[in-house]
Amino acid sequence: MVGLRSLPMVTLSDVSLVITPKIRARSVYRYVFRLLPGNTGRLSLKSVPVGTPTMKRLEFKPGQVVQEFGWDDDVDDAVRAEIETITGSELADEDYGDVADGVIIWWRANDGDLGDMLVDSMNMLEDGGAIWLFTPKAGRPGFVGQFDIGEAANLTGLHATATFDLAADWSATALSNRGRK
Repeated sequence: MVGLRSLPMVTLSDVSLVITPKIRARSVYRYVFRLLPGNTGRLSLKSVPVGTPTMKRLEFKPGQVVQEFGWDDDVDDAVRAEIETITGSELADEDYGDVADGVIIWWRANDGDLGDMLVDSMNMLEDGGAIWLFTPKAGRPGFVGQFDIGEAANLTGLHATATFDLAADWSATALSNRGRK
């Protein structure tokens, strides 16, 4: 559990949960369960530690509002939880009615028109705000190729600046306005 500031261990039957300052009742499901070494039958909550190179690359900061598009049951909940930990607030949903500092979009090949989604995501984005497109990795259901991402980005006045592995099943692509970053 490197990197997590933990409070006392809470034991419920055979399940042990490490309670951190950011775990809320409705977001417990967002963490990935794993068996503790040497403690057969006991489970612990685990998340990607804040400050890992992957999380740092997203460049979110405390106090920022991050709006999320495309949530579904297949998203990586540990990534979502860590973004919330970094920013100090829950992700804003698609219906958020104010300006956001950044946007994350979970996108799959069968989700429709990516260009339309990018336009929708930019409507309430603060000038210079980050847009991160999370897509399934190659070989996973819903994979979206870089050509399709680049084409949709170009049509909306954006360009892809970096792509990297985000999680086991997801890649992240940074999108920015032309001439700005």
